[in-house]
Amino acid sequence: MEETAQQHHDDDSLGGLGNTKTQSRRPVDTAIRQQRMKSWQPILDPAYVIIGFFVLGAVFVGTGNYLEKQNSKLAEIRSVYDAYNATSLQCHINQANANKTCIVKIDVGPQDLHPPVLIHYEIKNFYQNHRKYLQSVDLSQLQGKGNSDRVQSLCVPLFKLGDISLNPCGLIANTFFNDVIVLKSPSSIFLNETGIAWKTDVEDKFKQPLGFRKYQCSSCDDVDCSCSSYTGGGPWSCKEPYQYQGKCWLYYYPDEDSTQYLYETYPNIINPVEGVLNEHFIVWMRTATLPRFRKLYGWINQSIPANTVLEFEITANWDVQSFKGQKALLVSTTYAMGGKNDVLGSLIFWIGITFFAVGALFGLKHAWKPRRLGDPKYLKPIKEE
Repeated sequence: MEETAQQHHDDDSLGGLGNTKTQSRRPVDTAIRQQRMKSWQPILDPAYVIIGFFVLGAVFVGTGNYLEKQNSKLAEIRSVYDAYNATSLQCHINQANANKTCIVKIDVGPQDLHPPVLIHYEIKNFYQNHRKYLQSVDLSQLQGKGNSDRVQSLCVPLFKLGDISLNPCGLIANTFFNDVIVLKSPSSIFLNETGIAWKTDVEDKFKQPLGFRKYQCSSCDDVDCSCSSYTGGGPWSCKEPYQYQGKCWLYYYPDEDSTQYLYETYPNIINPVEGVLNEHFIVWMRTATLPRFRKLYGWINQSIPANTVLEFEITANWDVQSFKGQKALLVSTTYAMGGKNDVLGSLIFWIGITFFAVGALFGLKHAWKPRRLGDPKYLKPIKEE
């Protein structure tokens, strides 16, 4: 009887009268659910804390010193070739699509450059991080799924030119950096412009428009290699076969009468076979976080001897006058931690020095007036009420 009454009392204390639903909410009787897991809590003994600060200091100072040495071996040569109101610069233009050709020479300096040697263009005072600019894009369109139902609101203000629709639309795509950079000298050095975009972007984020087709001809002299033929599943929208990568191609874009595609907007950079898969365009579409930024244009997979003068021919089309900006060309090398950075190694080094200083202060205090671990004199008695 006593046992039954006690059990009934326990059931009531659980907020129920012994019903199954209430009992089912009781935690499972396991070590982790009932908090019976074995644990270990470190005791911060002063000696261990002081030693820990000195160990961390040694690690940070050593790492910072190593990074500074590696950084000093890197090269970064920068040449401004156009800027706001800088009429003295050979590449200066006053309007977009000026198609002005100029030569920029860069001396690599007294050290050999080892591959990969990176070629960047740098832009100053251009805000790719502006909210309106970032929002002005139709991601569905870039993925080749066709225009979304909200294409007009997504791509404001650049979704149409009169009655002609833009594909791709939006501010990001239609402010594409369209200067053409060609390495003219030395002729023995090749500027590679592939492999500059993220692999995931090339394979997943960008696709040709829905309905796009292309066909590789066996030969440019082939009688069937004609834009008016139905070879390869025509008809084709080209006027004549396009030569790309040493091959002849036929291509088809849907709704060409009412749509302006990327290769028509930037004919000097984007070819109709690649379209939005052009890596320069994909690099541009990955927007920058700061108003001064650089983007990879190409890379050189050869060693460049010291004091070599690289001669670049630039066709200037991208205007910086309208936003008081600046354009520069950079030649640089890299290592495991990235490009040249004069702050990173120094910052880590001085963090290590700080650890040493704190460890030394704690050590002096402990030597002068030590505190014995577990000394009862530091315990405060509980006042009885």
